[in-house]
Amino acid sequence: MEKISAFTRTLPWVSFRQRQQHPGNPPGPSLHSVLALNPRARTDALALDRERAAGHVRGPLHGIPLLIKDNIETADPVPTTAGSLALVDNTGGRDAPLIARLRAAGAVILGKTNLSEWASMRSAVSVSGWSAVGGQTLNPYALDRSPCGSSSGSGAAVAASLAAAAVGTETDGSVTCPASLNGVVGIKPTVGLVSRTHVVPVSHSQDTPGPITHTVADAALLLGIMAGTDPQDAATASADAHKWNVSDAFAPADLKGVRVGVIRISNSLPQVKELLNSAIKRLTEAGVTVVEVDAPSGDAQLGEQEETVLLTELKADLAAYLATTPAQVKARTLGDLIQFNREHAAREMPIFGQDLFEQAQLTAGLQDPVYLKAREDSRLAAGRDGLDKLLASHQLQAIIAPTMGPAYLIDTIAGDTISASGPGGFPAIAGYPHLTLPMGMVKGLPVGLSLIGTAWTDRSLLALGASVERVLGPVPGPQYIAHSAQGMAAR
Repeated sequence: MEKISAFTRTLPWVSFRQRQQHPGNPPGPSLHSVLALNPRARTDALALDRERAAGHVRGPLHGIPLLIKDNIETADPVPTTAGSLALVDNTGGRDAPLIARLRAAGAVILGKTNLSEWASMRSAVSVSGWSAVGGQTLNPYALDRSPCGSSSGSGAAVAASLAAAAVGTETDGSVTCPASLNGVVGIKPTVGLVSRTHVVPVSHSQDTPGPITHTVADAALLLGIMAGTDPQDAATASADAHKWNVSDAFAPADLKGVRVGVIRISNSLPQVKELLNSAIKRLTEAGVTVVEVDAPSGDAQLGEQEETVLLTELKADLAAYLATTPAQVKARTLGDLIQFNREHAAREMPIFGQDLFEQAQLTAGLQDPVYLKAREDSRLAAGRDGLDKLLASHQLQAIIAPTMGPAYLIDTIAGDTISASGPGGFPAIAGYPHLTLPMGMVKGLPVGLSLIGTAWTDRSLLALGASVERVLGPVPGPQYIAHSAQGMAAR
């Protein structure tokens, strides 16, 4: 398993960094994708080199540099901030279980990536990729366009090859959107496949870490290593039964006889519709049966129910997490964070406010009947009565759709202006796996293709995705264009 795609070729991030730092070359673009470098990374890498020279290989990630979203704790001497100044002293010296698994496989933790502050849950008009700690993350394809969020730094850094791969987290779209807009691969796994212990939370119903990589095979490798039961996270009770042995060869699925359903996004750009039609044609030629299906109904109601769930759980889950942080972290409740932001408004809220925090503060707790009904109804509508029914009634292995449109302009006045959202809300609410991989380009900007399955089908979805990836082929790498054509026209 040492011979895994991007992990064994000459890593382009080395030459990229040298190109930035060499005194004879002009500096490279500043993506603001990395918040902090791990001061132990070089020492850890040298120790792993000595181990390899002595004939000891820890696992398939031995010596591989990874970047970690800065809402996931590592035992290194760098804080876990979630992008907030309120957590700049949150250095607890503990590895999240998923980090411990990566280290055991030989990974080098290179540093922490920028993110949409508090995983985009502070304000409904937030700007993806902005945090008070790290500023605005930029999209390496066009620096005036959004990297999407909240795992914005992880997506942009992998696209720029600043590390072999990165880890993000998703509540609803926060792995798949950055992966799509940055032209890379990302998977939001089944909720409960990967532990959330020592991860700054939004929602225990929907949160999950997930890998962002250059290829589907790399995503399968990382996810297989990260997965597993954690006694501290009840949602992972079944994880060991569904994880896979990463030492086994990763084989793409045979596409002949595969049935997938396609959901067309009505307000997609014409160019995105053309990309989807082209992808369908190529998959059909490869032996896939593509069935036209409608998205599950009740999208608007689901959105309202999801908001109730997320706001209620945000208040409770943040308090539970903050109670475990070091004494130097003064905030212990959502109310404390709201007050901190008011007292530091010039630095914390120069662009957008904290309306979602304030709404969450008014929620009535995890025993509130309104919350409990919203949680149960939304999970059934998105899962059993939604995606499961759709997959079963058409005998489908997966559902495909454009993940998003191309990257939109960064707008610090109106906030995110997404022209067409994809199908990601349904698997997010249901807790089902959602994989995105590059489908093609629109005017120099990448667009992803989503593959969605039912619960615990992560491994088979990745195998199918590897075959789809092989049919569709790669997209060009980023060119770090200062202003996209549309952005220049707008100016």
